[in-house]
Amino acid sequence: MPFIKMQGLGNDYVYVDAFPAQVAELLSKTNLPALARRVSDRHFGIGSDGLVLILPSKTADARMRIFNADGSEAQMCGNAIRCVAKYLYESGLCRDMHMQIETLAGMRTLTVHVSHDTVDEVTVNMGKPVIKPSEVQIDRNLIGYTSVDMGNPHAVFFREDVSTPPEDTNVEFVRVRNDKELDVRVIERGSGETLACGTGACASVAAAIFHGLTQREVTVHLPGGDLFIQWLDNDKSVFMTGPATEVFRGELNL
Repeated sequence: MPFIKMQGLGNDYVYVDAFPAQVAELLSKTNLPALARRVSDRHFGIGSDGLVLILPSKTADARMRIFNADGSEAQMCGNAIRCVAKYLYESGLCRDMHMQIETLAGMRTLTVHVSHDTVDEVTVNMGKPVIKPSEVQIDRNLIGYTSVDMGNPHAVFFREDVSTPPEDTNVEFVRVRNDKELDVRVIERGSGETLACGTGACASVAAAIFHGLTQREVTVHLPGGDLFIQWLDNDKSVFMTGPATEVFRGELNL
């Protein structure tokens, strides 16, 4: 099975182009959660935060399926979808600089930024966040956090001393540098702490704006690098811009 290793700010996945009929047939006979666990293993596999399938779509330029390192399927990943857009453009599957990709969280519209026929950055319409204040009991204490739905669930903490996240959600620990910059660390459900998370960066900015902590254009500093997030109107979508990088290609013996 051919694969492509790509990463967005260190949030790395193993990508499989399932457009060729022989690859699609091979995948149809494969236990995908088990495959995701195998390829994600950094000692006995390729090493990644998960597995991403790039599939044909009846309604979009492509369809994306994401499996976390533990084999669970995720609805959406901002770093992964940028890499999918890069692959679609550079492989010739979609030569339009504006494209649509279908996900379990719905349709996402993307714009690729091209230099010398290479995609360096991708801007993604991440959709409108759904925000509500919440709380979780930790060590008999109720700790407040901000619940943000970016197509997948996030719990955003602005307390640096909180270390036990709510279960079954992605968790962001956020420090406000100033009204235009955030420092963010992310624990992704199914993968653990990752170097970056696109939906997590968007959720953190949305929560910061909700609480009046930042302006509406924010640079998010993650361990793997920076993302630029814009949320210009509460009734409109969040836009994320960041890099996408190919690391290597190979073949996996199934």
